[in-house]
Amino acid sequence: MSGHDREQAGVTDRNRRQDSQRAPRTMPARDADPMRGLEPPPVRTPETDEMKELLQRRLRGASPWSGPLLKRALRDAVVKLDPRHLVTNPVMLVVEIGALWTTAVTLAQLVVPELGRGFSLGFGIQISLWLWFTVLFANFAEALAEARGKAQAETLRATRKETPARRLRDGREELVPSSQLRKGDIVLVREGEIIPGDGEVVEGIAYVNEAVITGESAPVLKEPGTDIRSGVTAGTQVVSDWLKIRITADPGESFLDRMIALVEGARRQKTPNEIALTILLVGLTLVFLLVVATVEPFAIYAGNPVATVVLVALLVCLMPTTIGGLLPAIGIAGMDRVARFNVLALSGRAIEAAGDVDVLLLDKTGTITYGNRLAAEIIPVNGASLLDALIAARQSSLADQTPEGRSLLALAEQMGAPATEGIRPDAEIIAFTAQARLSGLRQGGHEYLKGAPEAILARTGEGAPADLNEQIERIAREGGTPLALALDGRVVGVVHFKDTVKPGLRQRFQEFRRMGIKTIMITGDNPLTAATIAREAGVDEFVAGAKPEDKIEIIRELQRQGHLVAMTGDGTNDAPALAQADVALAMNSGTAAAKEAANLVDLDSNPTKLIEVIALGKQLLITRGAITTFSIANDVAKYFAIIPAMFATAYPELGTLDVMRLATPESAILSAVIFNALIIVALVPLALRGVGYRPAPAAELLRRNLLVYGVGGIVAPFIGIKLIDLIIAALGLA
Repeated sequence: MSGHDREQAGVTDRNRRQDSQRAPRTMPARDADPMRGLEPPPVRTPETDEMKELLQRRLRGASPWSGPLLKRALRDAVVKLDPRHLVTNPVMLVVEIGALWTTAVTLAQLVVPELGRGFSLGFGIQISLWLWFTVLFANFAEALAEARGKAQAETLRATRKETPARRLRDGREELVPSSQLRKGDIVLVREGEIIPGDGEVVEGIAYVNEAVITGESAPVLKEPGTDIRSGVTAGTQVVSDWLKIRITADPGESFLDRMIALVEGARRQKTPNEIALTILLVGLTLVFLLVVATVEPFAIYAGNPVATVVLVALLVCLMPTTIGGLLPAIGIAGMDRVARFNVLALSGRAIEAAGDVDVLLLDKTGTITYGNRLAAEIIPVNGASLLDALIAARQSSLADQTPEGRSLLALAEQMGAPATEGIRPDAEIIAFTAQARLSGLRQGGHEYLKGAPEAILARTGEGAPADLNEQIERIAREGGTPLALALDGRVVGVVHFKDTVKPGLRQRFQEFRRMGIKTIMITGDNPLTAATIAREAGVDEFVAGAKPEDKIEIIRELQRQGHLVAMTGDGTNDAPALAQADVALAMNSGTAAAKEAANLVDLDSNPTKLIEVIALGKQLLITRGAITTFSIANDVAKYFAIIPAMFATAYPELGTLDVMRLATPESAILSAVIFNALIIVALVPLALRGVGYRPAPAAELLRRNLLVYGVGGIVAPFIGIKLIDLIIAALGLA
């Protein structure tokens, strides 16, 4: 039997135990169906799941240049010519107004020839066409960036179907449509059935296929009592055993609904950086508009009037149309790149903020270590016998459904703990809380506790035995986590829980240091254990003995010092800190409260994914800066192409600026307009893919961008405009 099969068998066996203990009270009989006339919840076949998973993978890995996406983008580019859409992009709105004006003036020339003074009909038509192409190319870039998200949204929407749900009320089971479920409802989902709504597992242990959401076919274990594995999502499928789930979202507010709206772009808003850059571009556009407006009086004074079509062409070429046309695509593509890592960005602001983060807070468990702490040793202390320690370990873990609790129960029984009675109906379960930091059981006149050593000592009121301190220090030096055991108010043992540091983190944290990002590990462990793990992982600092409420204070203090802070979390007690952090990555397997508080959700529930998100955020900022630099540098070359051509006759001295020696004034203007349009198309792959990024200090990245995109932005137009001019001259187009 494989390891997976053994784990499956263990899950089934545990569910049988739960059934035998609790089914008479809460589990309705399968044939006691109060709504016998309704169809049972649908069961999806493996073939259907495989097809859906294949489609999901294909969408995530699809090239933006694939046929269906290109067709959609071309269609949307035309639709986006609507001025109501372009209002959000002032630069391209001005270009469209210019295209409308030149088109009107050119067509009017057919009726009133005097309106065509200063330019030929063919020249006017060509200028108008290329101005329209400029707007279309910008719209195409944005539509292409959106196309993948819209395709994903359609696939997700296909999975969002009305699903009959087994709602439990007053000990009875009733079948209702999933649209009638509300927050707080308890539903029963059996093997092969679809989970009807977002929720948290309150009873049962089962494997769930989350391929619809994550694209991964491997089932995920779900169980109550843990922030990491208790959350479930509507549309996923229970593939073994059964679960009782408390619904946490009303219809239309589920995680799947939010995913559809976000990947479709319906809720995308401009980020602060985009707003600031848009204001800059509008300012430059107004400046160039004033410049062009003053050209006509000078031209008339010089006895060389300039046609309106030429003035519009001059304005469009001088405006920062390259970044203006690609700015929306860069932001959308940034969110799409994050989505390819199976991270859902709830706002573009989160990705931008990730690029500016300079402090990274990391939970030890699950982020730096694997988080699957298992009991490895039970050691008696304080003069107690091994039997007392084993009894305390076993009894204090009877009601503990966490992996750590089950591993301690199994180890105690393996080491010879007597198989005494289970939990009595009159027993008092002492539940674990982040504040108390202990748990256990009180029954039959005895109290059995396990928890953090300082919490247990505070509960028992006794001083720390010398051998307890020795064992705690030994376990901490080995990188383990010690838990103390108490029986009837007396410390009787210590448990050694082992965890493993994830490989490769030291190298990643070194990269962060090169980027100027400080890493801080937060853990509830004692300082010795924390120091050992921190040294092995290579983090810069650590905070030991931290409670959940300490996280938010740490974040606030760092923010008061001017830092931008990122953190991960999965539990309800992480929600306040996630809401306070500038960048907050919640786990999809975590609680609804954590996902609501965060601005990023990792569908794979991998806390280390925050490292990739920060790199993608920096890539987004660098891409936007690089194309902005290239766009503004472009204007220099276009200035040298158009101004000398327009005024060389009136002011022969300007001939010294005509370094490109273009064929004719009309050819020079047309070449610049064509280049202005084509450069948008040429830069679309860069906008969608992003500028290549490697960890380096900010000053080094700035120098590199100025050299590559600043100098490149000056040189490329000289070459491009000259080549276009040669083609135009050869074809006799101007």
